[in-house]
Formats: sequence, structure tokens, C-alpha cells
Amino acid sequence: MTPGRSLQLTPSATLAALIVAAHLAAAGAAAAALPGWPGGLLAAGLAALGFAAAWSRALLRSRGSMRCIRIEAGTAWLELAGGASLPVEPGGHVSRFMVTLASRRPPRRLLVTADMLGAEAFRALRVWALWGKVPVAGKQLAA
Repeated sequence: MTPGRSLQLTPSATLAALIVAAHLAAAGAAAAALPGWPGGLLAAGLAALGFAAAWSRALLRSRGSMRCIRIEAGTAWLELAGGASLPVEPGGHVSRFMVTLASRRPPRRLLVTADMLGAEAFRALRVWALWGKVPVAGKQLAA
């Protein structure tokens, strides 16, 4: 039986900065492409959306933000700040910088970056996302 693991998430200032920068670039492009008040209104909306996304997804400050990932016997549950818990599965992308998770309920796609977890916890999440198992501390695979 695979032992369970609880992975506590922390805010990512780097991801927040990237989200805001991308939205501000889109806002600038919208303002340049659409002159006048419609372009300004669209730019303001895009900028506000960027700050809201960073607040919720990267800084983990809203009720729907991720707080903890519990991995038990090959299945994973995401605990949200509001107290809800929902099942998640690997979302298709695993790298040394990020892991995507998929849920059947909103939010449908979740991004966990390396700086949201400690090094060992992020490694455990990556192993689970790739192989469906949690590494056991102190044990190495036989060559």
C-alpha cells in the first residue's frame, strides 16, 4: 500500500508577476489596437483580470484558491481555502518547473509551480503525476 502524503501549497510571487505582466502586455496591445475609450475600457478590464487571476491562482488568497494536495493510494484530492475538497488527476504537463492538474469541477485546470512547494514535496507531486505513486522517503529504486 502506498503511504499518503499531504502537500501544503504556498503563494508564488514569481507566478503572480508573470500573470500580471502577461495581462498588462495584452492590455497595452488592446489599447494600441483599439483607440479611444473602447480600447481603454478593454485594457482596464484585461489589467483587472490579471490582478484577479494572480490574487486567486498564484497568491492563493481567494476562497477558491488551492491550499493543500492530499495524495492517498494513487488518488489525489485538492483542498480549497473555502473548505471544499475535489478530486484531481494529472493534467498532462509535468516539468521541473510546474505540474498541471485536471479537475472535473471548476477550476478545471490547475497549475502548481516549483516555488509553491518545497523541493521534496514538489518531487513527490511530479512522481505522482507521472507514475501514480508517491515516493517513500529513504528508499531508492533498484538499478
